[in-house]
Amino acid sequence: MNRFVGKDIDPKLVNPLALAFVGDTVYDLFVREDLVCSNKFHVGKLHSLAVEKVKAKAQSEAAKKVLDHLGEEEKNVFMRCRNAHPKHLPKNASVEDYHYATALEGVVGYLYLKDDFERLKQLFDIIGSDT
Repeated sequence: MNRFVGKDIDPKLVNPLALAFVGDTVYDLFVREDLVCSNKFHVGKLHSLAVEKVKAKAQSEAAKKVLDHLGEEEKNVFMRCRNAHPKHLPKNASVEDYHYATALEGVVGYLYLKDDFERLKQLFDIIGSDT
């Protein structure tokens, strides 16, 4: 187990919105790491670039990029998370973008809790460094 907390959990049993909750942070970390490692930007610009790349519209586009590359189990997670009913929707995103972003975050959270970091890297490579 490579996660920080080190507690056993079966991600198949985790609520779809809880998977997205974890996946949101993992995805954000990926974006921030990518920006820092690119070494192209002044520190003052990093936050605004990260915000642009993790907003629902950008995540929705990323979700559509990886959708055809998901295995059956991952597609099931994607659909469970996309069809989840959050209590609120953000005011700056379309409903479709928000649901696709939630689905992507759910898959990321699922793979993270499953300790499948190699698969996460593969998906992030598909999304691309210009996420």
